[in-house]
Amino acid sequence: MPHQPVRRIATTALCATILLGTAAPAIAAESDPGNSSSVEALRAPVPGADALLGQVGTLGSMSSVVTPVTDLLTEVLKADDGKLSAAAAQKHADAIKAAIDAARASVPATPATPATPKSAAPDDAKAARKDVKGDALTALQTAVDALLKASTAGDVAGVATAATNVVTALVNLLAATLLGGGLPAPNLPGLPKLPTLPSTGLPLPSTASLPSTSTLPKTPVLPQTAALPN
Repeated sequence: MPHQPVRRIATTALCATILLGTAAPAIAAESDPGNSSSVEALRAPVPGADALLGQVGTLGSMSSVVTPVTDLLTEVLKADDGKLSAAAAQKHADAIKAAIDAARASVPATPATPATPKSAAPDDAKAARKDVKGDALTALQTAVDALLKASTAGDVAGVATAATNVVTALVNLLAATLLGGGLPAPNLPGLPKLPTLPSTGLPLPSTASLPSTSTLPKTPVLPQTAALPN
């Protein structure tokens, strides 16, 4: 049987080829000194991911507050005489309070404000106050409470005023979040530039109103005392 060895040789060679073909990429990967670094590069996090995730969270907290507040405004303004039932008002009140509390919890804690020196001006003391976003959330909650009160009471005029205040408070919250939340500056062409406060060249108070020292009364000359006898 002269053909049997040839078949065995061919079969052995075919198996060896298949095995080498399967193992070759793995062997090459292990022998490639730059392969490990490329794998690590693929596993490396996105540069600046932590900062971007913080910004995404800030934007997400905005939507979580905006949605329940706008839902309340929509239902009140579409209702007859702007009147809501007590049950509907309570539902909106609970949803908005939960959203505001969650947004307030996401505001980073600010360090304790040092004692303001007595020589500091009132404006300096106001500038040293902590988070503006927290103040905006408080103002929004107050405006929402007023709207709910007017709506359940059927006060049409009160609803109109309170709804306007809620919209304003919501805009204030958005502005406080965008300008003070560490978000990137907007770069859309055509947007008006934000006003900047001057740091130099501020006008100094005039000294014209100060009294002249020449008009101050002179100290009278005291009479000399006579010498005492010895």
